[in-house]
Order: sequence, then C-alpha cells, then structure tokens
Amino acid sequence: QVQLVESGGGLVQAGGSLRLSCAASVAASYAMGWFRQPPGKERELVAAISWNGGRTYYADSVKGRFTISRDSAKNTAYLQMNSLKPEDTADYFCAAKNYRGITAPRFQHEYDYWGQGTQVTVSS
Repeated sequence: QVQLVESGGGLVQAGGSLRLSCAASVAASYAMGWFRQPPGKERELVAAISWNGGRTYYADSVKGRFTISRDSAKNTAYLQMNSLKPEDTADYFCAAKNYRGITAPRFQHEYDYWGQGTQVTVSS
C-alpha cells in the first residue's frame, strides 16, 4: 500500500510563501498532483506534473505564483507557493498515479493514491 505524506502547511501572511512536500512510501513512476479544498467548497486541482517532470499543468488561479516540481530519487513532489492570497486558504492534498504517460493528470478520479492533507491559512 502506497502512502503519501504531506508537510509544509501552516499560517502565513498575504504575500508570503510556503513550500509543500509530498513523499511517497513506495518508489514508482508516479504522476503527481496537488489539489486543495477551501472551507465549504469542493476540492479542486491546483497543479499536476507528469512522472518524469516533462509536463506540468496549473489552475489559472495559481499560474505565475505556484510551481510544482519533483525529485524522483526521493519519491517526493513539491509545491512552491509564492505571493499567497487569503483565497489560497484551504486544505491541500497531494495525489499520485502510477503512470508513465506524457500527460499530467487533471482529474481526481485519475489518481490512485491520496495523502491526508495539510492545512494552509493565509491571513490578510
């Protein structure tokens, strides 16, 4: 059973930065995604990256501010979040798909494994 463990969430002021990490317990060729669920809202994709890092996808709301990356040797994906806004406040979840395709999966149902989530709060 693959486990994903997120870290790096917390409280930050608007304009600040946070870096989220997601470590997989089992080595494999994963496409990875970061999703978020704001209070009272549905979960949405933030960013995704293909198994080799060759393809990425970002939600329009985070383009130019967030960067997804991966270190395959460490089975870890990262989400660097800059210029944070109060509307970025949410629980952030990482997800993994055992998949060597060229695309970065965009939909929740495409992912095989999920982390427990880490909370990000951006104060104004």
